[in-house]
Amino acid sequence: MTSPGSKKVVPADGSEKNLSGNLGRTGDVNDSGSSSGGGEGGGTFEYFGSVYHLGSNKIGHEYCHLRFLFIRGKYVEMYKRDPHENPDIKPIRRGVIGPTMMVEELGRRKVNHMDVYVIRFSNRLDERRKGEIACATAGEAMKWVEAFDEAKQQAEYALSKGESTRTKLSMEANIDLEGHRPRVRRYAYGLKKLIRIGQGPETLLRQSSTLVNDVRGDSFYGGGDNGDAIEAHEWKCVRTINGVRIFEDVANFKAGRGFLVKAVAVVEASADAVFEVISKLDKHQRYEWDTVTGDSELIDSYEGHYDVIYCVNDPKYLSRWQSKRDFIFSRQWVRGQDGTYTILQFPAVHKKRPPKSGYRRTDITPSTWEIRNLKKRSDAEPPSCLVTHMLEIHSKRWCKWKRTSYSKFEKTIPYALLLQVAGLKEYIGANPAFKYEASSSVVQSKLSDIPSGEYVDEEIEEQFYDATDSSSDEEESDEDDDDQDQDKKEIKVKLKNVSWAIASLSLKQPKAPGASNVLDTSVDPVNIDPSQIQGSLRKGDGDKDSNCWNSPSGMGFMIRGKTYLKDNAKVMGGQPLLTLVSVDWLKVDKAVDNIALHPKCLVQSEPGKKLPFILVVNLQVPAKPNYCLVMYYAADRPVSESSSLGKFVNGSDSYRDSRFKLIPSIVQGYWMVKRAVGTKACLLGKAVTCKYLRKDNFLEIDVDIGSSAVARSVIGLVLGYVTSLIVDLAILIEGKEETELPEYILGTVRLNRIELDSAISFEE
Repeated sequence: MTSPGSKKVVPADGSEKNLSGNLGRTGDVNDSGSSSGGGEGGGTFEYFGSVYHLGSNKIGHEYCHLRFLFIRGKYVEMYKRDPHENPDIKPIRRGVIGPTMMVEELGRRKVNHMDVYVIRFSNRLDERRKGEIACATAGEAMKWVEAFDEAKQQAEYALSKGESTRTKLSMEANIDLEGHRPRVRRYAYGLKKLIRIGQGPETLLRQSSTLVNDVRGDSFYGGGDNGDAIEAHEWKCVRTINGVRIFEDVANFKAGRGFLVKAVAVVEASADAVFEVISKLDKHQRYEWDTVTGDSELIDSYEGHYDVIYCVNDPKYLSRWQSKRDFIFSRQWVRGQDGTYTILQFPAVHKKRPPKSGYRRTDITPSTWEIRNLKKRSDAEPPSCLVTHMLEIHSKRWCKWKRTSYSKFEKTIPYALLLQVAGLKEYIGANPAFKYEASSSVVQSKLSDIPSGEYVDEEIEEQFYDATDSSSDEEESDEDDDDQDQDKKEIKVKLKNVSWAIASLSLKQPKAPGASNVLDTSVDPVNIDPSQIQGSLRKGDGDKDSNCWNSPSGMGFMIRGKTYLKDNAKVMGGQPLLTLVSVDWLKVDKAVDNIALHPKCLVQSEPGKKLPFILVVNLQVPAKPNYCLVMYYAADRPVSESSSLGKFVNGSDSYRDSRFKLIPSIVQGYWMVKRAVGTKACLLGKAVTCKYLRKDNFLEIDVDIGSSAVARSVIGLVLGYVTSLIVDLAILIEGKEETELPEYILGTVRLNRIELDSAISFEE
């Protein structure tokens, strides 16, 4: 499978610049894996590559066709073959990407006995209009999602700059999955010179592990837990075995609660390739590196990111009176916006595999994999990644082994799990194909050159979603032929205890340096009295309190400093700009938008109407029942329109999606939940669906966590442990230009051991 393999940026001055392997826009690449420029700068970009087109025809027959997809600006075309190699071929479908288009990565699915990663397209205004394409690897699927996001921003930019009325009307009706394939008069022109990355459709058919590494700026990280929140881990290397370092967390050790340990190694392959090796259950491949879960079979799979595995283990060292072992475990995986994979493994039970005679059912040790790309020093350097396997050991033999190589520990499953990293490293090292990175080749287009910058066809109203239409593919099916170490300049903060760190710095409590001109200083501040504003969730008295909220300082979070664009330096956050005045914890039948318009909402109260500005953040939590966590942040002065916050408040939805950032941190709780949530900043508008309501003195942001299968799986895990968790959240606007730096924290919240039953009904 080839990922979107090309991008050509045409600057405003008309000069052309070919970018090989860079799937983000020109400009700064942020720490969440996204980038700036491009769409807002009006440049034209191009992507192309092979994909699978999934669907079913009118009689219900499912098909999976190999197709060639091409994106240029906001226009998309689908071909049966590569148009660069077949200059006379016409697109079978084409259209534009409009602002109401939704793109969701659905995870892994088995299609025609192949494991593929599916992307769904839908219309935000009509959920019946949808279609799907598939990719061979999760990394390629993510790159296509980013490519479509670029095209969507290009469409937003074109509308903001004032296109013709006809084009605007066309953009508003952007999804039509019920129509037939459009007739196209002009196709695939203006492709003077492209950089194509990847091996084309033949890699799709081979299901090859050869991947194209994305070499964008600072989206690769090396060593350690490089997050945007300060964690309370202190890792100590206790042993090195076959090039794999074994660490123990000496900060969080408590008698009787086990030992948190991890095995760490650098593997010479991309994170995408390593993830594919770990996730595949092919017995012959796993026999070459995995001594624990080699004999595995898939029992069940849910939503593309969660599956259940049955495994048989027959250690050779067992005595004759001992039985063979079998176990069931679940795997849940997440790919972060920076390209880092996290795999969570839990012991499980399943009705399809009850205990059987001759085998002793064992609970496998809970563990996590983290696969993080390392930054390349040059294009010639092969890709590499840092692989970390973490687990909790309750065996008393651990202490003896780390001091004296106690042999009995080496006969345990936890020890075998730790050494999976060594086996993985050696297996990939012995197979050069994993190190291979497809070289870039310049493809000279043989297609006709039409100087105009826009498409010309009979039906400009036809939209891209016709490319995924299932109603007209009967004719297609008959014709389907063969068809890190991160830079040392980045600040690293390692503290043994977070609460001690914040306490030791609380005397200074500096204000955010970048927030000096955000609020209008020409207006006298109003007095914010939280006692007059109370939500359904009470404010707590400290970390020992439960089912409450607090507002910590921003000093537990790392944000971009003034010189970030030059040296990637991050600084400790200061005091939040906005004051958290109230939190509502609501129980609803389904996700509720526009809560600020409810007559009993804080925003509609007399104290709320007197506040110059209120930012309402509504986190919609999918569960049974559903929940809404609503946070109200108030400013004591009006927002300056020229500030970054002013541009965000009054900007377009596309602009808001590209800037609204959240940093999570599990301060206290089960370590597996900490690994699942992580501490990396997340651009919420790119991860889940966000809706915005700007009225009067407030801006409401409705964050639909249930719109993403990945987010649903993570929040499901969090809800299972929520009564024992202390969670910190920080919200901010991402700074992408020098004038927007340093960043500043808009607001924070600390949620102390929330009880689900305490949520009140929305009607109340």
